[in-house]
Amino acid sequence: MFITPAWAQEASDAVSNTTGEGGVMGLLGPIAPILIVFFIFYIVVIRPQNRRMVEHRKSLDNLQKGDKVVTGGGVLATVRKLHGDEEIELEIAPGVIVTALRGTLMSIRETKASPAGEAKK
Repeated sequence: MFITPAWAQEASDAVSNTTGEGGVMGLLGPIAPILIVFFIFYIVVIRPQNRRMVEHRKSLDNLQKGDKVVTGGGVLATVRKLHGDEEIELEIAPGVIVTALRGTLMSIRETKASPAGEAKK
């Protein structure tokens, strides 16, 4: 009523040209922000978490008798004996020895590993 058919035709052509035939670039436009967000999420969250997991696994593999550790429940203990790859004996108080799974250890507080020069003193 207030708009002439010529103007209406021009407006619909402009809309179809921006969303219609764009090939790869037309598809990349809406997907690009999602890809950028995923890339930033990977850099900020996933990579550091994987590094921490690898470092934690290495520290658990290098566990030795006499190391002071923290269990998943927050109990401070000393490693008494290693039973294979899974189980360890922990002394949580003088004379109180418990068996725990290696995977339940949260961190290693102190290690008994000392350089060769200190072992002779």
